[in-house]
Amino acid sequence: MNVTTVEDILATLESLGSESVRKHSRKNGAGDNQFGVKMGDIRKVAAGIKNNHELGLALWQTQNIDAQLVAILVIKPKMLSTQVLEDMVRAIPYSQVADWLNAYVVKKHPEKETLRLAWLQSDDLWLARSGWSLTSERIGKDPEGLDLSALLDRIDQEMPTAPKEVQWTMNFCLAGIGINFAEYRDRAMQIGESLGVFRDFPTSKGCTSPFAPIWITEMVKRQG
Repeated sequence: MNVTTVEDILATLESLGSESVRKHSRKNGAGDNQFGVKMGDIRKVAAGIKNNHELGLALWQTQNIDAQLVAILVIKPKMLSTQVLEDMVRAIPYSQVADWLNAYVVKKHPEKETLRLAWLQSDDLWLARSGWSLTSERIGKDPEGLDLSALLDRIDQEMPTAPKEVQWTMNFCLAGIGINFAEYRDRAMQIGESLGVFRDFPTSKGCTSPFAPIWITEMVKRQG
C-alpha cells in the first residue's frame, strides 16, 4: 500500500469504514469524526506507511479517530517533546485512542517518569488517566521506589469520585498492587470490596472481571 499524503490515507480509511464499527465506537464514547475502520485494517494501513513521524503528526491533527490511530502507530515517540506529547494526551477524543497512545507512544517516551509524576497531580481527565496507566506499568515492571501504601491511600480516597475513564487505570493499579505484593493484598482486596467499583461490570464468558477482589484472587490463583 503506497500512501504518502494525509489525503491519500483519509481516502483509504474512508473506503475501509463500516457503519457497524462506527456504531460500536459511538457506544463506547467516540464522536462522529470517524470512518469506523476495524483495528486490523488500521494496523494494515499503518504497516503500509511504516515509521513516518511528520506524516503521523499531520494525521493526528486531522482529529479523525481512525487517522489518529494510524498516527499513533507511525510516529516516533522519542522525537516528541514533552509538551507536544502532553498536548496530544489532552486532546484524546475517547478511551480507545487513549489506550493506544499510552501503549505505543507514552510508555516509550524517554521522559515518561517525569510525565507520570506530573500527570498524577493533574485535574485533566486524560492526563490523570495516563498518569495512572504509567503507574500501573511501574507497579508491574519496576516498583522500586514506589510508595505503594500511599498509592493505596490515594486510590481509596479518590477513586469513588474520579471520572470513569480515570477509575479504569486507577483500578489497574489497585489490582496490580494486590496481585504482585502479598503484604498489601488484603488491603487492596478490602479497598476494592469497600468501593465496589466495577463490581457489576459486564464480563464476557471466559474473561476475568475487572472488579479488583475477583481479579486479584484469580491472578494469584494462576501464580500457583
